[in-house]
Amino acid sequence: MNDDKQKNAPSVSETDKKSAQVNPDLSKCGFVALVGAPNAGKSTLLNAMVGTKVSIVTHKAQTTRTQIRGVVTHEHSQIVFIDTPGIFAPKRRLDRAMVKSAWSGAGDADFIALIVDSPKGITDELDKLLLGLGKVNGPKILVLNKIDKIEREKLLELSETINARGDFQKTFMISALKGHGLHDFVGWTAKRVPLGPWHFPEDQLTDLTLALTAAEVTREKIFQRVHEEIPYNITVETERFKVQKNGDYKIDQVIYVTRDSHKMIVLGKKGQAIKGIGSDARREMCEMFDTKVHLFLFVKVRENWANDPERYREMGLDFHD
Repeated sequence: MNDDKQKNAPSVSETDKKSAQVNPDLSKCGFVALVGAPNAGKSTLLNAMVGTKVSIVTHKAQTTRTQIRGVVTHEHSQIVFIDTPGIFAPKRRLDRAMVKSAWSGAGDADFIALIVDSPKGITDELDKLLLGLGKVNGPKILVLNKIDKIEREKLLELSETINARGDFQKTFMISALKGHGLHDFVGWTAKRVPLGPWHFPEDQLTDLTLALTAAEVTREKIFQRVHEEIPYNITVETERFKVQKNGDYKIDQVIYVTRDSHKMIVLGKKGQAIKGIGSDARREMCEMFDTKVHLFLFVKVRENWANDPERYREMGLDFHD
């Protein structure tokens, strides 16, 4: 991935890197689950901490469908942040699988960080989240996000109210979009993750494969282009990811929709929508992969993909209720 995109990530000096590698007694590694209501800013926070995009960000809620891990190295510690799907009241099978994945990620982590959209305050979704967190074991952290959009007095009142309802070890007030407070959050976590070897090479920023990353980029561009007209039941699969002899990437992807009318929306009049989606996705992939990308998109109708166990396995979700 392009090094320029990592310039805002918490940095680690060459001395610290060598020290952690040479002396395993100093190395630490732990997992922090980011949980919250849809659109609380979990994906934006993850991307900001890692220093490059590993999770898609749109204004449409519930676009993160499975657990995505971003890796941050800070001094002797490697912190694996898990971006979980937004927790909401599930209605469909896919919704239930996403919520189950979120709670599973929380239960398996060393720390659970509750990300709160501060300007929204205590919503019904946040209220249910606080009740649910009370049943999950493990240390918890409160992260009040979007502090640039709320008055300080209201922010402090919100912090007091939420802390009174949960056993939080620490409260952080941040703006993931502007980068405020991130260094303190990462530094505090790095000191408290358990001793142990790193799980990933120091230059690896996510556990997503290139093929999955490419599919997520295209899915994001679809939501950005046609989010008001297309429903959630759309998915993107990378059918072929080939590294050519000259180093270019050739990527074939299929966009699956459930109806012919949705296919026409994605294609657009005279194919203008799909051309725009492909152009946006290709441009971002070139930046992320730091090489030329040849992207070919196809749109197909698969009416019942949201009830296909194979699709759930590919997304890392549990098909069963």
